[in-house]
Amino acid sequence: MRRIKTTCLLWCLSLAAATAKEVPQIGNVLARETVSLNGAWNYIIDVQEEGYYDYRMNPTNSGFFRNAKPQRPEDLIEYDFDKAPTMQVPGDWNTQDERLFFYEGTVWLKRSFDYHQQAGQHTLLYFGAVNYDAHVYVNGKKAGHHVGGFTPFNYDVTEMLRDGENTVIVKVDNKRHAEDVPTQIFDWWNYGGITRDVLLVSVEPTYLENYKLYLDKKPSLKKNVSEIVFSAKLNKAEAGKTIALRIPELKIEQQLATDNSGKASAVLQVKNLQRWSPDSPKRYRVELSTGSQTIVDSIGFRTISTRGKRILLNGQPIFLKGISIHEEKPFGGGRANSTADAHTLLSWAKELGCNYVRLAHYPHNEYAVREAERMGILVWSEIPVYWTIAWKSLQTYENAERQLTDMIARDQNRANVIIWSIANETPHSAERDQFLGRLARHARSLDDTRLISMAMEVTGASNYHNRLQDNMHEYVDVVSFNQYIGWYRDVNDAPKMTWEIPYDKPVIISEFGGGAKYGLHGDKNQRWTEEFQENLYRENCAMLDKIEGLSGTTPWILKDFRSPRRVLTGIQDYYNMKGIYSDRGEKKKAFYVLKAWYEGK
Repeated sequence: MRRIKTTCLLWCLSLAAATAKEVPQIGNVLARETVSLNGAWNYIIDVQEEGYYDYRMNPTNSGFFRNAKPQRPEDLIEYDFDKAPTMQVPGDWNTQDERLFFYEGTVWLKRSFDYHQQAGQHTLLYFGAVNYDAHVYVNGKKAGHHVGGFTPFNYDVTEMLRDGENTVIVKVDNKRHAEDVPTQIFDWWNYGGITRDVLLVSVEPTYLENYKLYLDKKPSLKKNVSEIVFSAKLNKAEAGKTIALRIPELKIEQQLATDNSGKASAVLQVKNLQRWSPDSPKRYRVELSTGSQTIVDSIGFRTISTRGKRILLNGQPIFLKGISIHEEKPFGGGRANSTADAHTLLSWAKELGCNYVRLAHYPHNEYAVREAERMGILVWSEIPVYWTIAWKSLQTYENAERQLTDMIARDQNRANVIIWSIANETPHSAERDQFLGRLARHARSLDDTRLISMAMEVTGASNYHNRLQDNMHEYVDVVSFNQYIGWYRDVNDAPKMTWEIPYDKPVIISEFGGGAKYGLHGDKNQRWTEEFQENLYRENCAMLDKIEGLSGTTPWILKDFRSPRRVLTGIQDYYNMKGIYSDRGEKKKAFYVLKAWYEGK
């Protein structure tokens, strides 16, 4: 666990007056009035964190964040951001500097910019994500500290900005720790850096913090009438403020007044609503105004529910033909961070015949979720409570809950997001059940319009009979589990396997698959060949067809991705090779097996 020395606490307290205010994540930042700080940032690699600690490991008040310059010829300053190299933000450092390919530690990044703040406006400094531990400084003063690598955060830096030239410096540390979320070991690349957008957001002193619109799943008593539920929250608890809501195509125009908590809500009745679905991903233009600022969004309306062992989209059964995806760029690796990256990956999924993707094992970029919505692809969204989390640590739980809260806040208006996932492959224990049960209840308290799930492990296996036993079944709406018959167990066992899921809930196989090197051919029992993977998929698809209540699958995985755990020279070379596409987008033979299976569903 990270230890904070007494001197650190005193030093932090001394900076309290200079610390900006962290404010709750602002909703739909892409529609706000923003100035982008993306682009070239200077960086300094700081292996021993000398820019933050003195030689006795006490935090120093003369660190790199001051961006100091010599004032006299004899002044000793042993760093200079302006002479340092640059890297692109958003981006990971591992693929931008060959010295940093395997690096885990501290890198300082600096961006200077001109800014002229509008009179009567406030400015938020917004980060889409920084992996993993970020200390943020504006003009040499501490703005805040954020922990967690995949969700947005923002600070009100109005009082810290100057008219003219300004500087933002971020100390980024991606070292792994047992109490982190994810924990110390995980099977993907630990890309360090400012991996998503950095924006200055201009808002009024009282602004629309976030909002939510969704289709009430309860059927209306009136024919062809649907009810849309709307709620909104200001950043301040101010009563009597007007929030204007317009949905022109539905002829909705409402003026709502906030209550004493700064919230407003309404239930809107509409006729002949066209519902969002993979076959018809209809979205409506929504306009929200407060004061002089207007926010525009495109929002789809649908319902998602379960009945017995079926998943119902808009009241009709649906089979989720899916694939798992990591947030890694096509054609060469690195952290994906753009709509173009997302479109390529999702287009590969569409070519496979998918109507659904599992965005594993952490919240993906907002561009990916929105592009999937536009393309008609349903989404499972997950937080990185992965493997052996520190279940007894309150700090770890609070970190996980914060990530869950921020994931939901960012994507709660995306019609394609149908499942919030709270964990992956976690070992059973009373502490784990308490931790995950609490997360499930929290997710449901924030959003009861979607399904809750998690990727479980099958632990009740006996010879060729597998019985799912997991205390978390009472908390989830959909029972999901990972199985690797054919990879971690002989593929010839697949025809003999039987599965028992003793819960009256839909079943999703959240992972199955095996590895192959694209272009390597041989007999079907020769590991790493395309024929081995092809046969594994053929046998698994036939086996899964026998599972009662099977409502979907997300095989592992769309494309090969980097992992430091995969060290077999000449085959893996630090790639997990379980993709049905290569990293270059080349289809392996298993692709065609899965595509044909989905065509029959």
